[in-house]
Amino acid sequence: MDIRLDGRAAVITGGSKGIGYGVAARFAASGADVAIVARRQDVLAQAVERIGATARGRVVPITGDVSSAADIERIYGVAMRAFGKIDIVVNNAGSSSSGPFERLTDATWQQDFDLKLFAAIRLTRLAWPQMKERRWGRVINVLNIGAKAPRPASAPTSVTRAAGMALTKVLAGEGAPFNILVNALLVGFIESDQAVRTAAQAGTPLQDYLDQRSKDIPLGRPGKPEEFANVACFLASDAGSYVTGTAINVDGGRSPVV
Repeated sequence: MDIRLDGRAAVITGGSKGIGYGVAARFAASGADVAIVARRQDVLAQAVERIGATARGRVVPITGDVSSAADIERIYGVAMRAFGKIDIVVNNAGSSSSGPFERLTDATWQQDFDLKLFAAIRLTRLAWPQMKERRWGRVINVLNIGAKAPRPASAPTSVTRAAGMALTKVLAGEGAPFNILVNALLVGFIESDQAVRTAAQAGTPLQDYLDQRSKDIPLGRPGKPEEFANVACFLASDAGSYVTGTAINVDGGRSPVV
């Protein structure tokens, strides 16, 4: 299936590496104008150069910290000035944070909510009115499988991601009359820069780390960012025009919950 995004404009948070980069590259190659958001200008510049090699649309880097309300407003403004509209919002920014409940401080909880939940709320809220006006929009919230099946000592991430899944369903119901489709994609284990860092921190060879993590994945391997991006591209396109309010596992069968 040739999935096209010609004429669409997308904003992708956490778009310089890993899953966000994969989604940005896929969208741009499919014809969309793409704004990628990350905190580091040097990493953004490298991502834009790589994505530009196959892009059919424009690729715009925007530096910013999505946990900051002021930065979210600035990010939205830059994207609107670049494209004149935003059709697609991919709320992807976030890192894994977890630990035993009794050790989690208020500051840890607040930081996680700001980075993962409030960032999605704030950016989507800004883009929502002009999506309604044009009667076309897509919001994709990138969560993880802990949102459906949280493990012990998986807070705060599993809690903020579960809240993101509830937000997805609320927005899907409100957006449906205006052809704004809102879905969540739940990550299992994706081979990414984060996996490389985790293996290095543990002093474990990368392949050994990947093999160990793959033991509880029915497909027997980590996913690739481009595999995740293919699902996101379908949901963002007109081909996915009857899919909304869903939370889809992209995890090789790892989640115990459908």
